[in-house]
Formats: sequence, C-alpha cells, structure tokens
Amino acid sequence: MALLEKISQLKQEIGKVMVGKEIEVELMAISLLFNGHILLESVPGTGKTLLTKSFASAIGGRFSRIQFTPDVLPSDVTGIQFFNPKIHEFELRPGPICANIVLADEINRATPRTQSSLLEVMEERQVTIDGITVPMEEPFIVIATQNPVESQQGTFSLPVAQMDRFFIKINVGYPDYEDEKRILRIHRREVKRNTIAQVFSLTEIDQLKKAINEIYISDDLEDYILSIARKTREHNSIELGVSPRGTLALMKAAQGKAILNDRTYVTPDDVKAVAPYVLGHRIILSMEGSLTKTSESIIGEILVSIPAPAEKGANE
Repeated sequence: MALLEKISQLKQEIGKVMVGKEIEVELMAISLLFNGHILLESVPGTGKTLLTKSFASAIGGRFSRIQFTPDVLPSDVTGIQFFNPKIHEFELRPGPICANIVLADEINRATPRTQSSLLEVMEERQVTIDGITVPMEEPFIVIATQNPVESQQGTFSLPVAQMDRFFIKINVGYPDYEDEKRILRIHRREVKRNTIAQVFSLTEIDQLKKAINEIYISDDLEDYILSIARKTREHNSIELGVSPRGTLALMKAAQGKAILNDRTYVTPDDVKAVAPYVLGHRIILSMEGSLTKTSESIIGEILVSIPAPAEKGANE
C-alpha cells in the first residue's frame, strides 16, 4: 500500500533528527488522514517542538509557528483588518493560524481569552476576522505542545471544549537508555535540520484520505466502540465522560490504525491500540478518582471490562 511506504519514509526522515519516536509518528500520520489536531505533552527538553517541525518539514504546504505567552492576543493568532493609508481602505491581514500545519507552542501559557480564539478554527476550519470569514486550506492541522500544568508556573489549563477538539493526545516521554545513547551520538556532529526531505505532497494527502472510505467496520465493532464511550459516562471515577465527538474520533483513529496495519477492515485490537490516545484527554476524573488513578489507567480498565467482538472482515 502506498501509504505504508510513505509512513516508512516519514519515519526515516524524522529519524534523522529524532530517535525512538516511531509510535508518535504513526499517530501523527493517522491524525493527518483525518485533519485531526494533535496535543503533545511532556516536560521540557524531550523534543516536542523538534518533532512537530520535523513532521511539518516532511509534509508539503505552509507551516507557521505561534509561540504562546500570556501577552499574546487573539488578533495575534487570527489576524486583523488594518487601515492602509495609501489606498484609504481597510485590508485583511490573516494571522499565523492561516496555514496548513500550525505549531501552537506551549499553548497552555496563553490566557483563556487567547485560547478561545482557536475554538472556531479547530472545529469549523474557518476563522472570523472582524466579521469576515476566512476558510482554511486543506489539510489544516493544529499541533499544540504543552508542559504539564501542575509543574509549571504561569500556565492556564485548556478548557474542556478545546481539549475535546484535539483528535489525539500524545505524552512524549523520556527516551530509553539506548535511544538516549543514539541521541548523544547523533549530536556529536552538527545536525542539519533542513535536510529532512518532503515525503507527502498536498495532492498525495488528499488521495490517501480517500482510502479511509474503503475501511470496513462491522456492526459488532461499532457496538464495541459505543460501549467503550458510554462506559466512560457511567464510571464511578469519571466526572465527565467522552462526548459523541470523541466516539467518532475513536472510530476514525481505529480506521487509520487498520490502514497502517495493511488491512481493509478494523479489528478490536485497532480500537484498543488507539483508545488511550483518543479518549484519555477527553475525560475528567472525579476528585476521588484523581487521587488514585490516571485517565489512561481508567481507559485501560474500561477496555478490559468490555468483551471484544470477534474479528470480521468485509466479506464476513
């Protein structure tokens, strides 16, 4: 399959500057197929920004970066209409959000007012600038990075509505011993970050998206996905469960995982593989639950508690 070859090339290119990020690259590729926004979370120094820039370099289209700080205003993100004294008219100046791949760096350092400026564009893929609606070009993906809120000063928690708009959340952890040793060896010499070759063109991305329509999901598997989502709304340790948007995201991510596994149908293992990344950030734990558990561990409990249906291909 052409997509598998492209993903292999993508891993190879990003591997020039990033080590041990194969799973992260696969998840980002799945998000690309659905124009899904990505949230990368980890402590400083683990390569979140470099991973995003490397991913963007391998994809055709326009890339922009917004460095969020408390003094960034909504208009700094979306754009403004300014008065041009030469022609005596107002002109539209789109902001950095108007690109194909947007890096929202340290998004949780922006104030709630500025964070809310992303709500419309992340959901409707359009931005309103002083009453003028500007549609985004395809593909359009926001890749946001943030440091854990509890260990940082001067940060603002992302609102629930915004968290729900992220297709997946990836915790970029520390590298293991061998990967970190490879990082040291790579950086013994100067690393040229502009050597990453473009893997995907915008036309190819559009063509690959059509393959999603061929991925079969059985009725039993749809019921399985719905059971997982509904269980999050009934769990004693969860105060706010997964929304219908989250249920749909889980189905799409499972389809993307099936494609990466070179199959034309979704299996329960596909659903289980992506569920922690798709659902973990969409639930809010109760006070009692947060004392002893994490969102990911509860999603794991739910997956274990629900019987998985038998695998069924498109012809069964």
